[in-house]
Amino acid sequence: MTQIYLVPGFFGFNEIGSLNYFNRVSEVLGEALAAHAVQAEIIETDTLPTGSIRRRALRLLDTVCARGGLEQDHLHFVGHSTGGLDVRMLLTPGVRLRDTGEDAEISARTRTAVTLSTPHYGTPLANFFTSLNGRNLLYLLTLLATSVPGRYSLYLGSRLLLTAVKLHRAVGRQENLLDAFTDKVLARLKPARGDDLWQFVQEISRDQGAMVQLTPEALDLFNGAARDRESVRYVSFVSASPPPNLASFVFKRRDLFEAFTHLVYAASYTIAGREHSQYPYPTPPEDTMSMIRGALPFPPGPGTSDGVVPTLSQIWGRLGGVALGDHLDVVGQFHHASRGKAYSPWVKSGSGFNEERFRRLWGEIAGAIAESQTEGGPK
Repeated sequence: MTQIYLVPGFFGFNEIGSLNYFNRVSEVLGEALAAHAVQAEIIETDTLPTGSIRRRALRLLDTVCARGGLEQDHLHFVGHSTGGLDVRMLLTPGVRLRDTGEDAEISARTRTAVTLSTPHYGTPLANFFTSLNGRNLLYLLTLLATSVPGRYSLYLGSRLLLTAVKLHRAVGRQENLLDAFTDKVLARLKPARGDDLWQFVQEISRDQGAMVQLTPEALDLFNGAARDRESVRYVSFVSASPPPNLASFVFKRRDLFEAFTHLVYAASYTIAGREHSQYPYPTPPEDTMSMIRGALPFPPGPGTSDGVVPTLSQIWGRLGGVALGDHLDVVGQFHHASRGKAYSPWVKSGSGFNEERFRRLWGEIAGAIAESQTEGGPK
């Protein structure tokens, strides 16, 4: 039997309310695998949203054991963003996440480690979150969610927001992320501590170890210790989105919320593009760079990113494919229609990511898994 584990990234989750991290990925990946005559159980895992990579890898280990991974013939992992680092740590030869030895058994059964939009050499955004401004932002968020007055204030605010969204729809305005978020999360929000959203934020307040570990300086140390396992095929898929500009912002000002999310994207893209002077990204082989250049309508460089992770930081092992899309587009958080209902992205990046690109990307990932499944061994 074969199992494929989908591992979420930084700030990741499985589901909050009816909001799903890997939106439609299991469905599309399953269809693509069937076309390769591969039958597999696809498992979307939960994680610690901002916990240390070691603790996240331990959570992944426990999930694999709980889902019967030790009884499977073949295991494959697909890690998005920080999830790719969790996978690499789990599979590192000699790592001891538990003294009972399950990590070695899991590694022996693993055929493929796919990383998608993973900061293998860090992201400058992590340096921002470890700064005073970033820490204060997270402190404010956790204070609101972990105190009774804070939760009730946010709960009452969510009720007002729901009313505003209903008025927005009544005048015939186009739905955006705010509508989707209110439907999937805020409409189900309760002030009790046990609500999914509060538990998620409380977990962030308890452990923020990955904040430091995703900096270029910390990933330099991680890469020195986390060696590849010879029996596993490592394949990376990278993402890149267009740099923001004044014209793209003016185009989005027709919707205030879209304009705001585009400003967030512009700020994030700018910070992510600041390559560390002492820890530059390795120069990829020419055939790899040629593949990246051929997939993008703009010249790639150290400042190119998907809005969160620099593109040149995402390469590890064999390059399996390049996606023209932002960091969340690639896990299904893009504008599309599903089951007769429009789905809005988290951020308006202007990448133009669509259903065709989504299916092509996960079809290529399915192809990488199928190749390992049938041929066996790393390449």
